[in-house]
Amino acid sequence: MKVVILCGGYGTRIRDVSEHLPKPMIPIGRFPILWHIMNHYSSFGFNDFILCLGYKSERIKDFFLNYDTNVNDITVKLGSSGGIEFHRENVGVNWKVTLVETGIASMTGARVKAIESYINGDDFMLTYGDGLGNVDLKKLKLFHLAHGKTLTVTGVRPPGRFGELEESGDFVTKFNEKPQASGGRISGGFFVVSKRIFEYLNDDNNLVFEQNPMRTLAQERQLCMFRHDGFWQPMDTQRDYGLLNELYKTGNAPWVV
Repeated sequence: MKVVILCGGYGTRIRDVSEHLPKPMIPIGRFPILWHIMNHYSSFGFNDFILCLGYKSERIKDFFLNYDTNVNDITVKLGSSGGIEFHRENVGVNWKVTLVETGIASMTGARVKAIESYINGDDFMLTYGDGLGNVDLKKLKLFHLAHGKTLTVTGVRPPGRFGELEESGDFVTKFNEKPQASGGRISGGFFVVSKRIFEYLNDDNNLVFEQNPMRTLAQERQLCMFRHDGFWQPMDTQRDYGLLNELYKTGNAPWVV
């Protein structure tokens, strides 16, 4: 089953972190957030990726075309007997990565439609290039196949934006800085998609996957939700960037295998 990752947006809300990188290439620790997402899928045996490129696509292409140089410590030997020695072979991966130009200004629905010719199976995975979670992808896949619908979305509880107080009289008994919302769920990405999805898409660059296509699927009872109560965190702002890097730096990153 192939994994399609949407990597083409402008990422305007996080430009204060980097104006020179597309959002999927912004680093969490040593590696771009895109690498972390792909590594999570790979840990469940999904190693065939299709990246939907757009804004600053050349930076993503360069990363994969020069993968060993980008992720390893290297020694460069100059002269007639020169060569390159790589020192961190533990970050080697067994991935197949197809990089597809899906348009600079295309919306998500148009980007998915653009990779139709690269899908040769009945179902595929789909996610965003800017969100991390510890979703059990094996259970997600089996849930989708068991229901036989066109689209399965992972429903998550959004992380709270404000500190949560538990009280007893005039005293605070517990403080949680970033509580998980206890209300309704939102789409966390991590979709599983039947190839029938392309019947709901077209070549209009303004087609947003999360609008008419998903609304129509819901009306036709072709949209299922896989519930995930574990970790999920998008990287939309500088604060999100700082949080994810702090979790990774301190060894508390739930998405790391």
